[in-house]
Amino acid sequence: MTRIISRGLCVLGRRDRGDVPGWVLITVMTAGLVSALWLVAGPALVDLFRTAMSGVSRP
Repeated sequence: MTRIISRGLCVLGRRDRGDVPGWVLITVMTAGLVSALWLVAGPALVDLFRTAMSGVSRP
């Protein structure tokens, strides 16, 4: 009985590891998407930040 339970846990442990190449692909695609968006929206975000910071008054 103990052997069957331990084998079941090993099988569950193997299934729970996930698909490593899939996660690598997702990570690389996410980094590419963020980089592409930053290239397009970067100057507008910098201007927005500078405008917001210039509107803050120092006490």
